Amino acid sequence: MKKSLRRIRGERLEARISRGQKALFQRAAELQGRTMTEFIVSNLQEAALRTIEDTQIIRLNAKDSRAFAQALLNPRAPNRKLRAAARRYIETIGR
Repeated sequence: MKKSLRRIRGERLEARISRGQKALFQRAAELQGRTMTEFIVSNLQEAALRTIEDTQIIRLNAKDSRAFAQALLNPRAPNRKLRAAARRYIETIGR
């Protein structure tokens, strides 16, 4: 018995754009040999991934990277405010 192939449809996204934007997107899609939908979805996905990466990844130059590593390897002794906060935490939450 043959399995019937069912077309899986994705979610739909609608947006209002200007005539100029539509012409621009259509031209860019044509230059890449894609449909406008393929072009928009691909570029929107890349922009979303870039935005997420830019907000979740911290990039440090060599000097700052060394300073960060040193702070982790050789932390300062806790000051009065930090000790008081730790004491309040233990009193509230427990060990």
